[in-house]
Amino acid sequence: MFAFLHVVGGVDLAFTDRHGGVSEGPWESLNLGTSNGDESDRVRRNLDLVADAFQSDPRSMVRMSQLHGREVHVVGGPDAAPGSGSDVHSLGGQPPGAVSVPAADVLVTAAAGVTLLVRVADCVPVVVVDEITGVVGVVHAGRKGMAADVVGSAVQKMREMGARQLTAWVGPRACGRCYEVPARMRVDVAALVPESWSTTSWGTPSLDIGAGVMAQLDARGVVAHDLAETMNACTIENDDFYSYRRQGQRSGRSAGLVRWRP
Repeated sequence: MFAFLHVVGGVDLAFTDRHGGVSEGPWESLNLGTSNGDESDRVRRNLDLVADAFQSDPRSMVRMSQLHGREVHVVGGPDAAPGSGSDVHSLGGQPPGAVSVPAADVLVTAAAGVTLLVRVADCVPVVVVDEITGVVGVVHAGRKGMAADVVGSAVQKMREMGARQLTAWVGPRACGRCYEVPARMRVDVAALVPESWSTTSWGTPSLDIGAGVMAQLDARGVVAHDLAETMNACTIENDDFYSYRRQGQRSGRSAGLVRWRP
């Protein structure tokens, strides 16, 4: 279930793989995506299984509807929707008064006990924490998000909320040896983020979104750990993870999670 599970100070963080759930067919088995054709009851059960394994109350888990942009949503903070309690809702079914899933590519919170969730299937999942202040966040960084500097938006907001010593974990994603793109796209994106320029293992133009995100974090003084490199976790090459490039429209979704314990 967890390809990576880590505790730093009072913060828990994890990245899931595709094992240990109840989904079947192309979504087998721990699919956490709700818009790819899988049965909603199975996805709900998978989300509850992850919450249980993460020792988190499902009612305190917050997800987002991801846009491939740089929008930040603050959970339970001064910039959140009125009534911070309504900002926290169950992935297995919203309680009375809960708001809809926020449309964003970054979730951040300074509220203890809230678990934030980002879902991916080739894009880059990023968990960012300040273990001293308890400000934590998750980021969805695809090609468009990286080009728009979504991690920069996350870091800026977290520092506005009081974070001072940020550390990031960059999770499993499509690697630069596999993420083939048209030559013009590589030129355009690398003009914005030079570190993303790459070439596939078969010699065609590609982008290394993870390398680009790592460079953006470093430029903002964030210490970042590249888990995909240490775990050999390219989602296209490693079928322990879901991959839109490899599986197509009906690919499942894995997740990155973080929580500051009360």
